[in-house]
Amino acid sequence: MTLNHQSLWSSCLTIIKDNVPPVGYSTWFEPVIPLKYENKALLIQVPSHFFYEQLESQYADLIGKVLQRTTGENTQLLYQVMMLDTAVQMVPEKHQPTENKLSGIPARPAMPTNPFDQVVLARLESQLNTNLTFGNFIGGDSNVLARTAGVSISEKPGKTVFNPLFVHGKSGVGKTHLLHAIGNAALQSQPNLRVLYVSSHLFQVQYSQAYLSNTVNDFIHFYQSIDVLLIDDIHELAGKTGTQNVFFHIFNHLHQNGRQLILTCDRAPKDLSGIEDRLLTRFKWGLTAEMEKPDYSLRISILQSKLQRDGLRFSDEVVSYIAKHATENVRDLEGIVVSLMAHSVIYGKDVDLELAKRVVSNAVSTQEKPLSVEIIEEEVCRYFEIDPDLIQSKSKKQEISQARQIAMYLSRKYTDKSYSTIGQLIGKRDHATVLHACKTVGNLMETDKQMKACIEDIEKHLQSK
Repeated sequence: MTLNHQSLWSSCLTIIKDNVPPVGYSTWFEPVIPLKYENKALLIQVPSHFFYEQLESQYADLIGKVLQRTTGENTQLLYQVMMLDTAVQMVPEKHQPTENKLSGIPARPAMPTNPFDQVVLARLESQLNTNLTFGNFIGGDSNVLARTAGVSISEKPGKTVFNPLFVHGKSGVGKTHLLHAIGNAALQSQPNLRVLYVSSHLFQVQYSQAYLSNTVNDFIHFYQSIDVLLIDDIHELAGKTGTQNVFFHIFNHLHQNGRQLILTCDRAPKDLSGIEDRLLTRFKWGLTAEMEKPDYSLRISILQSKLQRDGLRFSDEVVSYIAKHATENVRDLEGIVVSLMAHSVIYGKDVDLELAKRVVSNAVSTQEKPLSVEIIEEEVCRYFEIDPDLIQSKSKKQEISQARQIAMYLSRKYTDKSYSTIGQLIGKRDHATVLHACKTVGNLMETDKQMKACIEDIEKHLQSK
């Protein structure tokens, strides 16, 4: 009997079906379409590159034996991969022919309609929160690198060196806000972009559903159509081998085609466990940027921005107290503001320092960190960019002497140490020297605006510790 590509593959499937579990057969063999059989080579069409790799890794030996049994001779198996309706021929390295080649094979129609096709053809719902933008993403030293890279990406997605952008940091520092800000800005400049925000948990759930319903290839096709993919909490894929394998192929396809990937994580790539090395390597292809917990000045800016947006007014004393104690993340700051307003409205009380202390104590630990003479001296040296050894020296240069006097003044103000003790700790001076320093600085605070501003700035930094 003369075999054509359809009868040959049909005969092969009869044997394969008896040797493969039903789920494996329906997943990996039913979607295959035979295209051509000539010169001892069978060309089949598969839905994706991932599909091709799975057949090669799991079933290549079985298919080879079945082909030989059916045809009575060594038969080469070739693949044509459909990538977004574009046919790409693949020749497995271990089966690469030496002389026989197939050419001129027309691409077959795409697979039958499926749920994902409708989503791809229609306007994509980005899942972005339109309230999270760069306009209300307050920048500071703790996030400047990630924010700057995000702005550049939003202007030219996939066209910068920041691909992928891997942002890591503790919970609540603004990573998710940054993802949404990038997506919203990119859509504003290019409305036709296919932008999608998705958490790693949802990605995992979608993959599991696709696997159970035998629509893994549709799942892959859908994600391969995205222009800007924003994935939150990538660490949640740890240990999920199947999902990581699928994401690996999606990542490769998007990156190779100039699409933008932005990932967030709670730790740096080097500290991730349970993630395949080949993925970790790709995470580091672009820019890795850390977002740290906001410093005191950034916390003040965030609070002032939120109060202005909500039309609220808190005293500087209240704002400073909140910023001093809610130090870990932005969520704490925003939650405290909401709680203060709720208490104010429900109980009809003004938002004063007493109310702020009560609300803050319920939200975060407010245990005071006592300042020491050493900490104060260190902060004064940092502010004036002076080596601490010079403060301790006998130098009488004006800038050294003045910094020493300020350290003594602040030590007396913020610690319970005596004049004598402070003198011993700062340059081994006597009681009279410290007393004179405190009076001198106190007088200057009343008459010299520049000195007053300088010391107030140092005090702000001390209060933020």
